[in-house]
Amino acid sequence: MIYELSQNKFNLTLKQCILVASLSLALAISGCGGESNADINETEIVTEETSETNTETTTEEITDTDFEATDWTDATHSKSAAPNFNEVFDNSQVKRFDFVVTAERWQSMLDDMTDLYGEFGQRSSGTGLSDIDENPIFVPTDVYYNGRQWYRVGIRFKGNSSLQTSWQQGILKLSFKMDFDEFEDDYPQIDNQRFYGFKKFSLKNNYDDKAFLREKVAADVFKNSGLAISNTAFYTVYVDHGNGPEYFGLYTLVEEIDDTVLETQFADDNGNLYKPEDGGASFVEGSFNEDNFEKKTNEDEEDWSDISALFDALHDDKRNSDPDTWRTNLEAVFDVDTFLKYLAVNGIMQNWDTYGRMPHNYYLYNNPENSKLTWIPWDNNEALQEGKMAGALNLDFSDLDSSSWPLIAKLYADDVYKARYNDYLLEAISSVLDTNSMQATYDSYSAMIDPYATTELSGFTFLNNANDFYQAIEQLKEHTESRTQAVTTYLDNQ
Repeated sequence: MIYELSQNKFNLTLKQCILVASLSLALAISGCGGESNADINETEIVTEETSETNTETTTEEITDTDFEATDWTDATHSKSAAPNFNEVFDNSQVKRFDFVVTAERWQSMLDDMTDLYGEFGQRSSGTGLSDIDENPIFVPTDVYYNGRQWYRVGIRFKGNSSLQTSWQQGILKLSFKMDFDEFEDDYPQIDNQRFYGFKKFSLKNNYDDKAFLREKVAADVFKNSGLAISNTAFYTVYVDHGNGPEYFGLYTLVEEIDDTVLETQFADDNGNLYKPEDGGASFVEGSFNEDNFEKKTNEDEEDWSDISALFDALHDDKRNSDPDTWRTNLEAVFDVDTFLKYLAVNGIMQNWDTYGRMPHNYYLYNNPENSKLTWIPWDNNEALQEGKMAGALNLDFSDLDSSSWPLIAKLYADDVYKARYNDYLLEAISSVLDTNSMQATYDSYSAMIDPYATTELSGFTFLNNANDFYQAIEQLKEHTESRTQAVTTYLDNQ
């Protein structure tokens, strides 16, 4: 398919007029109903996907292999190019992706979702959400950015509970995974294709975030605190699956940990990277299980001795009889300072959907520089709020189930580590989480994304109206004031 696109040809108003006219036809093709967004106000417990191991590609016969990659340049497409962060993760503007996928491939994606989660716009008959241990299929798609084409890029829908809930609510604004050389075996022309040095991304749909800012701002705060974290940026996404470009909405582009984060934020990217999930990911004594620590690097090496060593050091009885030795042994295998800083920053921001409440949404990287496991936050769309279920943890962890989350409980119970944690709280609230700084960030980002967020289309948005967006921004600004007071009260009582 030859598809020439110039981002400057049409203004936003004209594009959306075309989209509104074609929306009903597109929904009919994809099996969509006319369900309203009223269901979005219902409380949903949503967590993100945890594994890439069960992802499949389309089973169709590949026939569109006869093409020339005329837009290919070393700087934009080659693996030899260094990651261009200024181009891809620009905090000063909202950028745009266009996906062009054949009608047949798009339908195969929708059919696969139906197989996984049932009919679009219909809730499952049982209670709660289905436990699906399988990711949606990849299909080849042409991606356009600033008038330049990337060829046969693998895209699929991504997520777990958020994906299922959006689908069942009849919202087609679904998160995507992009992999630029997923189909290189089928298309030799795209061998080691990259997007300005990046192999893959997540495109988050900002589910349950009417401000569209939680993922972005939380990542910014962690980054400015000196922690390893994914870079993020705002992108609009348009999808043409045979009826012209449809506005799918405003997304947050997220850098993948096992791609360029290790390459650019650590001196050596050859260490073991783990994505913990369930069971042993809580670090309860005796719960270690290799299956709960999925390897994202060095997968062929069946060696989890570094994780096992962390369990042993954490639960060593010397914690009570000889705390100095306990701390020395723990710090030999675990970057304790990084974790304490994370606890402080995360505690001020608040996030119920991570360690301390949920056994997921973090990575551990065995940094070859010091042979210590380093904590890397992940999936922050639930940050910057009290949260669901039992809510985010108190700053003094008085609401922590200590037996279930020993990595927090045992460190906070140690006077030396507690003092460091308190120091990090004071440092964070005086700098990266200062009220004036945070509110200025909210003002700046909200003004930038306003035209794109408030013009999302019915069936492709989690907003009921534009006021939802403005009210959500105000809630974030109020939240940062309340957190300053919470830290002040906590530190005054120490």
